Amino acid sequence: MRFEISKVLDAIEGRVCTDPSLARAVVDLAEVIRYQDLDGGRPASLLRLGMVIDALSRELEEDSVQVYAVVHRALLSDADLTSNERMVVRRWADDGLVEVLDNPGDRMLEVADLLGLPVLSRVRFDGLRGRFPWLVEQPGRVVAPVPGSGGPVFIAHVGGGDKPVAGKRSPAGVKLLARQWRCPESGCALFGGGGGGGAFADLARVQHSPAGQPPPALRNGVPTCPRHGARLGDGGPRPRTEVLAVRIGGLVRRRFVLTEEQPILVGRAPERDGGIMLGQWLNDEARRWISRSHVQLELRVGEVIVTDVSTNGSGIRPGGSMTESERLPLAPQQSRVLAENDMVELYPGVQVGRAEELPTGAPFTPTSVMAEAPTMAIRLPRP
Repeated sequence: MRFEISKVLDAIEGRVCTDPSLARAVVDLAEVIRYQDLDGGRPASLLRLGMVIDALSRELEEDSVQVYAVVHRALLSDADLTSNERMVVRRWADDGLVEVLDNPGDRMLEVADLLGLPVLSRVRFDGLRGRFPWLVEQPGRVVAPVPGSGGPVFIAHVGGGDKPVAGKRSPAGVKLLARQWRCPESGCALFGGGGGGGAFADLARVQHSPAGQPPPALRNGVPTCPRHGARLGDGGPRPRTEVLAVRIGGLVRRRFVLTEEQPILVGRAPERDGGIMLGQWLNDEARRWISRSHVQLELRVGEVIVTDVSTNGSGIRPGGSMTESERLPLAPQQSRVLAENDMVELYPGVQVGRAEELPTGAPFTPTSVMAEAPTMAIRLPRP
């Protein structure tokens, strides 16, 4: 039992991040873990975060969905959680996967405003609608996780519906995310720190961090570290990035961030660190065709360059066209600029492209993050 719970917590860990490019919704972890009606279990359970993430994946029809979690510091010692759960939350905090605050206040809404993300919450936020007009102007920006017959479902606070809806990043968010920021506090997991090799070494560590930098908090218009309350230093322009996604069988399986600093290999099982492994989602025929490292993606001066490094070759779908006569072959060692709406096809039904240009629509549901959870830990309420 303990081993099974540890496995599902490890799986949930892969679905929390503070990366503005990958997070698909914002949650208050201290709120979500107390949705006791979702499973009829103990007063607080970290497994409920997994249940809510599963619900988000189903609604977005996308696998490997990640959420941005805001965490009250008191949760790190909350006696309603098991010792193992508290240890896990502390690890997430230390690794910068969640944002730990002494007083979360309206930080969840600030993050949603800066990043244009939907909010998963049962709170009404009545007193904050003047500051954040989209709370009432954009149906689906705030949805409440509630019990359903097959797990949690969502109900929109405004306008009805059940699908979380993203908005646009606010003008302040666009400006903040164009820069790199540095916290003067040593060892800050979100924005580097003041010690350990100096400011430039710390900044370099943050720039290469796979989690990316979260948006700073704004305190009287000043970029501030939300965890330490310290004014952030401007570390210069943020490196260019491009958010790409892998679609297999019509379902978006994973999003990833491409930077100018590091090419990324995509294939059956790339050996290089940071590679995108597809083998777990492929059928036997696709595994035989797709090489361990099949294509290499690079970002050069804002353009995505794809190079075939496989044995069998690939193809380009110009403009996303699935018409076979329009497919352009990409021979081994051949490179091509991935133009707007283009997709690279490793094998029929296995495509890579820009995330916002890669629609999903598969006849099956995403993989559950709760697959390893013991059944007695997720007793679903009777309909």
